[in-house]
Amino acid sequence: MMVTHWQHLAIESPGENHLELILRGARERLGPILMTALVTGLGLAPIAIWRNQAGREIEGPMAIVILGGLLTSTLLNLFMLPAFASLLGPRLLFAVRTSELTIKRS
Repeated sequence: MMVTHWQHLAIESPGENHLELILRGARERLGPILMTALVTGLGLAPIAIWRNQAGREIEGPMAIVILGGLLTSTLLNLFMLPAFASLLGPRLLFAVRTSELTIKRS
């Protein structure tokens, strides 16, 4: 969703620098990403904490794996995706800008 948001910002602000677009988009998506991860983590935390209770032999380890994946994907989404986008940003955003302008002219 962050890449789509960057593409939307590139269309809405055609004169803005690609690094500014990436930082602006990352700031705007920070809240929803953290809220989603926090709510999911809070929902799975009791299952992961009390995993040794009877009947939770499968749920407990599964909750730990899901929490690890959630943490990893959140960190990658917040740090690595903007870093990669800053390297590929000019090509990625320029292609979106030119295709959108072509569509608008038609």
